[in-house]
Amino acid sequence: MSRDDLLQIDGKIMDLHGGGVYRVNLDNGSTVNARLCGKMKKFKIRIVVGDRVTIAMSPYDPSHGLIMFRHKG
Repeated sequence: MSRDDLLQIDGKIMDLHGGGVYRVNLDNGSTVNARLCGKMKKFKIRIVVGDRVTIAMSPYDPSHGLIMFRHKG
């Protein structure tokens, strides 16, 4: 599956678990576990509780996703 086939959904970081796993509350009301994508790790983008982020999720497994973008503000 290519990167363009993933679903893009906005949400808010609610909790940080061990191993770089974040609990994200999505705008549609569901909660998923998410990790940082490779580019965010490479450029050392920091994510803290309360940040607004964009999550990329597979349509086949909506229980986890990748944090693709951190919004300003």
